[in-house]
Amino acid sequence: MASPEPRGYWIARVDIANQEAYQRYRALNAIAFAKYGAKFLVRGPAGKVAKGTPRQHNVVLEFADYATALACYESPEYQAAKVFLDQVGEIDLVIVPGHAG
Repeated sequence: MASPEPRGYWIARVDIANQEAYQRYRALNAIAFAKYGAKFLVRGPAGKVAKGTPRQHNVVLEFADYATALACYESPEYQAAKVFLDQVGEIDLVIVPGHAG
């Protein structure tokens, strides 16, 4: 029996400098996230930073698989939201496949 394909994840760290742009981004990203079945696993403040540079917010989104995570990012719906994300502040975003082991 073949094991299921690993899930896909977005991992984001954000410092918000422009609250208005952030609110517009969140309103628009919800459209893409709903379409691609994104599930928030983490959505909150920095917590304890054990190493590295802290950010105000950390977000982890889970998708059915890596291809879906990439498709969401590349979708017209998300790209419309990304226009505002680019105005928010400092952002780190990685899209990664889950561990298959």
